[in-house]
Amino acid sequence: MTAELQFTRATAVGEIDRLYELQQKRRPAIVQTTVAQRIEKLRKIERAMLAHRDEIRAAMWADYQKPVPEVDLSEIFAVVGEARHARRHLRRWMKPRRVSTPLSLLGSRSKILYEPKGMVLILAPWNFPFNLTLGPLVSAVAAGNCAILKPSEMTPHSSACMKKILAEIFDESEVAVIEGDAEVAAALLKKRFDHIFFTGSPRVGRIVMKAAAEYLTSVTLELGGKSPAIIDGTANLDEAAKKIAWGKCFNSGQVCIAPDYLLVDEKVREPFLEKLRSAIAEIGGEGSRGLLVTSAYATRIRQLLDDALQRGAKVLAGGESKERDFPVTILENVSPDATLMKQEIFGPLLPVSTYRTIDEALNTIAEREKPLVLYLFSRDRRIIREVLGGTTAGGTAVNETLIHFFQLYLPFGGVGESGIGKSHGFFGFEAFSNARGILQQPTRFSSIQLMYPPYNKFKRKIVDLTLKYF
Repeated sequence: MTAELQFTRATAVGEIDRLYELQQKRRPAIVQTTVAQRIEKLRKIERAMLAHRDEIRAAMWADYQKPVPEVDLSEIFAVVGEARHARRHLRRWMKPRRVSTPLSLLGSRSKILYEPKGMVLILAPWNFPFNLTLGPLVSAVAAGNCAILKPSEMTPHSSACMKKILAEIFDESEVAVIEGDAEVAAALLKKRFDHIFFTGSPRVGRIVMKAAAEYLTSVTLELGGKSPAIIDGTANLDEAAKKIAWGKCFNSGQVCIAPDYLLVDEKVREPFLEKLRSAIAEIGGEGSRGLLVTSAYATRIRQLLDDALQRGAKVLAGGESKERDFPVTILENVSPDATLMKQEIFGPLLPVSTYRTIDEALNTIAEREKPLVLYLFSRDRRIIREVLGGTTAGGTAVNETLIHFFQLYLPFGGVGESGIGKSHGFFGFEAFSNARGILQQPTRFSSIQLMYPPYNKFKRKIVDLTLKYF
């Protein structure tokens, strides 16, 4: 390690200590902020994203040439939409929620109060740097927390842009951005936070969870996985092909909710694949896609492709790449032993298999870890019910891809290997809040006193009646 690199990392650790202490001191004031104050902060995030639209576009282009419409949709709109949704509903979310009282506790009153967790850490990935850093921040701010954000070092222009934007809105004692590599993230994880929100791979998710366990810190882990797409024989093949092509071409397949592999009813294999090839050629042509994030990442995708080809896979479309420019590549006859069938692809490779019965497709899915999302294209209600009842996934979209991410009234997140906890809308607010249960008993006599010791015959009878009827 060079002296310069050692100095840089030492400086980052010193910066972590400084910001951590600042936010710890400011925390009592921030958790007491009113709904009006939080709404104004959310409005500032919304306005800043729109005001810096050109800078955000330029940063994403500099990092990996992400097309402007994709930046607007998946980075700017995603954050602006989250902020608008939160500020429109925050008053209701923060309002104490009355709950019913069981007969056995007659006379008492109960409510749920959502209070801030305090000081949170957001560790974000490179594939949607603004979206997956500032989206969780919206929820953290809505819930009344201080936050330290650590974006990915793989998108340095975007990280620098975010840091500049947030410095205009927040004092660093409330919201701060720390740039750096994995060692900086490791240094942050040594600190005691009240909640950690991490988006990334299951491998790193385990590291985050292990660090959180040291302080029994709650976590939200959004981890991805192998998300299947089933194309049933009754599906609208034109629509299915178009939507799957878009879902895989978007951000060059570098999307945790991209269709990872296809399971196609063998009766519609040929017409569907022909339509899919045409759709990918139209949607994913040059000028419509960005680059893979780094040369090293492009090498990883090529290695996955080469490994599959060596095991007998056949390329049906794509395959020819140039440095970081990699088209969506459809593969058939992919061996189950191929590396790309054992791990999340997270890139523009799309293996296709066929099935004869829906049970065969469901068994294929069941052999793998629970996915972040399951896609199903079908017009048969019986098949839809059977797939929903026979699988488990973080989320499911029927006859669509990707857009469930923007449905802020739904929880977003994984299950098991694909994640822990939910985000977006109220569910994000809830993740960064402590749901505090409050029972209030009048100062006068309460019914529970009828069962206080000493346990005479009368009181034992009251207990018996309670067990029997209440």
